[in-house]
Amino acid sequence: MTEADRKIDAELMAQQPSEMPLPAEPQVIFLGGLFALAVLTAAYVARDIVLPLAFAIALKLLLQPCMALLARLHIPKTVAGLVIIFVLLGAIVGLGAAISGPAAAWAAKLPEGIPRLQERLGFLRGPINTLLRFFEQVENIGSAGAPRDASGPLAGSALLATVFTGARNFADGLFTTVLFLYFLLLSGDSFLRRLVEILPRFREKRQAIDIWQQIESDISAYLATITVMNLAVGLATACVMQLTGVGDPILWGTVAFLLNYAPIIGPALGVFVFLLAGFLTIDGIWSALAPAGLYLVIHVIEGETLTPMLVARRFTLNPVLVILSFVFWFWMWGVAGAILSVPMLAIMKIVCDRLRPLAALGHFLAG
Repeated sequence: MTEADRKIDAELMAQQPSEMPLPAEPQVIFLGGLFALAVLTAAYVARDIVLPLAFAIALKLLLQPCMALLARLHIPKTVAGLVIIFVLLGAIVGLGAAISGPAAAWAAKLPEGIPRLQERLGFLRGPINTLLRFFEQVENIGSAGAPRDASGPLAGSALLATVFTGARNFADGLFTTVLFLYFLLLSGDSFLRRLVEILPRFREKRQAIDIWQQIESDISAYLATITVMNLAVGLATACVMQLTGVGDPILWGTVAFLLNYAPIIGPALGVFVFLLAGFLTIDGIWSALAPAGLYLVIHVIEGETLTPMLVARRFTLNPVLVILSFVFWFWMWGVAGAILSVPMLAIMKIVCDRLRPLAALGHFLAG
């Protein structure tokens, strides 16, 4: 073996991870699996409470720098928490008011635009017919077989009841999340202090502080980075929609901003949405493709270059597990679960990396 080969072997050995013990006793594996299954079952059954709490924790990590800034200005915690809550609610209400009108107009225009899509996209006639049947079923939801032109109250009341139920559930979840968020902002590090007080050994106390500080630092920076980059994507998409003639830049910028929180699947859905919007509003074939094409370019620049370069300094995750986590939490908690999937996976990796019995799982989660 040459000296160069020995150096390469030495470098490879140095790059190998430290010893990561695997559980050897079947009882440990069995009990660990039962515990994980019990936690996931409880998260699914009690999702009306657990989901707002998880969302509030994520928002607390995101807004923690704002809370620290207000504390440096000698503003009391109670007032600072109220200021943050009112600003957050004001932004949500203002944005909802700004996009509600354009969204309603596009929703009313979409069923009428199906024939135009059929004419311009003859090679997609099958999928478009399926989409048309879907809209017919939505219009007749809950009508128990009544025809579309039935004059009875079923055709409109069932859809109205569905929309009302969805709006009420959203309002309940938003109120619970805001309530949790306010008291989490007020609590600060009190839970960490109580945990440190009850841990028996100094090494465990130091480990708990290290894990919490790493979670707070990495996840807060990750959420802030993703939010800023998504905001940039939304602004760029709004400009593209205005310049290409689609219109309603605030609506489409908000759509791009929200979809970018869902990895891979969100931008893919965005391309489809902007493709439909282009064909519904722009006459030329190539011009109609411009909104979706430019949005794809924006996503490639942001998602494949800028964001990985900024986030990779803190942690990387296995992309296959990111997709599996996205699909799983979407099934568990819907859209909110899909948004929280990556932060929860990142928190899991941080904890596993710093607990020796779980080090192998943390290494498996790494990108």
